[in-house]
Amino acid sequence: MTLTKRKNSPENEELIENGDAPNEGRSNIKGDELNIAVLLFLYTLQGIPLGLAGAVPMLLQNKGITYTQQAEFSLVNWPFSVKLLWAPIVDAMFWPEFGRRKTWLVPVQYLIGIVMIIVSYCVTDWLGIDGEPPSMTILTVSFLLLNFLAATQDIAVDGWALTMLKRCNVGHASTCNTVGQTAGFFLGYVMFLALESPYFCNKYLRTEPQETGLVTLSSFLLFWGWIFIITTTFIAIFKHEANDTSASGQVKGGNDIVSAYKQLYTIVKLPAVRKLALVLFTAKLGFCAADAVSGLKLVEAGVPREDLALLAVPLVPVQIIMPVILAKHTTGPAPLSLWLKAFPLRLLVGPLAAALVAFTPTLLGDSGPSYSYLSILMLLYVFHQTCLYCMFVAVMAFFAKVSDPTVGGTYMTLLNTVSNLGTNWPSTLALWAIDHLTYKSCSLSKLTDNKCSSTVEAELCKSEGGTCVTEIDGYYIETVICVILGFLWLQWGRPTINRLQRLPPSAWQISRYHR
Repeated sequence: MTLTKRKNSPENEELIENGDAPNEGRSNIKGDELNIAVLLFLYTLQGIPLGLAGAVPMLLQNKGITYTQQAEFSLVNWPFSVKLLWAPIVDAMFWPEFGRRKTWLVPVQYLIGIVMIIVSYCVTDWLGIDGEPPSMTILTVSFLLLNFLAATQDIAVDGWALTMLKRCNVGHASTCNTVGQTAGFFLGYVMFLALESPYFCNKYLRTEPQETGLVTLSSFLLFWGWIFIITTTFIAIFKHEANDTSASGQVKGGNDIVSAYKQLYTIVKLPAVRKLALVLFTAKLGFCAADAVSGLKLVEAGVPREDLALLAVPLVPVQIIMPVILAKHTTGPAPLSLWLKAFPLRLLVGPLAAALVAFTPTLLGDSGPSYSYLSILMLLYVFHQTCLYCMFVAVMAFFAKVSDPTVGGTYMTLLNTVSNLGTNWPSTLALWAIDHLTYKSCSLSKLTDNKCSSTVEAELCKSEGGTCVTEIDGYYIETVICVILGFLWLQWGRPTINRLQRLPPSAWQISRYHR
């Protein structure tokens, strides 16, 4: 039987048998129903660690940790932003007899399950009990490992989707990705925070109030750890993968590790890409206080964390529909024009959120947030998400427009990586800077020189019977700094982006760099 080389995506060359070549026509999911279900389930599993990584800072916020420690934990979000660094290795090294994607998927998912089970027995102590401070370094390393494994699983599933589905149905892979990850994040973040909360469970799920929720982080991790192990066993045994490799284990078509990294380097050498990378890497500095700190400040001010989590529920349909609505604004020659229009509006979210945080202690009632307060919070959240999605859809449309089709997948992944890094480093910086911009003093008159600026001074104040009183909250200083930096950045960013949009297609093509 003869073999023909084709490309499932610009960065992955695969081999299919002529006799089994799928039609390139209209999508027809008949015969692919099980494959779509498997992909959807795998992407859902992937979202669980992501959701938990978002929920843990909420659990920690009222345990007396500093924002510098929150910044430390925010590092767990980085693996999905830098997975491009090891994606070529996952793509090129495998055990042919077991399957190119299963070589990585099965052991990685087993490891996720094992790590979850191990962590479940220790995480209660790590979170801090009986007044003990949380073990931030151990928590950070544990969830960083989980997200690293989940990011590796994502690479394997993305690649498997291209060969698991018929060629005419490959477009459904992105839908499985979006829906699955959203569902997994919902389970790990919204559902967990709701079921873990005594406030939510007593208000909505119980007739007799109790002091604990229906689940704990420990029981939740234990449950999902076993789900990972059991389902991975079924996939390893019953889900077979088409053998698209040569006897030597090399990917047919020569798409090996070295060539993949050379391809990335070739793209990075383009002046237009370097300029765009600078824009993406710095653009979100003006939003970092609002994005990274405001939610934690609201929890600190008394808003139940589960109420904040549940704000995301009504917006899920909107998030699905919005890209369709915005398509007419992003399909022209200048898709980033919408991005530029949304930028100053998104900057306004910072001062609006800071104002709400400042008035929250006054607006909250004894029985919790009123419906009028939650309505105000929802309006602000909708405004923020609308601006965010306008920018997201616009920048993704621009990536698709400029990516060289000869290496489109690698090109898009590289630009997405830089864009994600441009979100993560300002968020980590924003959390770290809060404590350094906050001014406190000890409430005792005999310790007027004690500014509670270090752990030693804070402990001294506490040991003498005093408390550290916040005189100036660094969050408000940071909000002002971010807004100013954002508008200053726009003076450089607007003409730079407009010049990038006017560049000819040849400026984004790598052919002139090939040797």
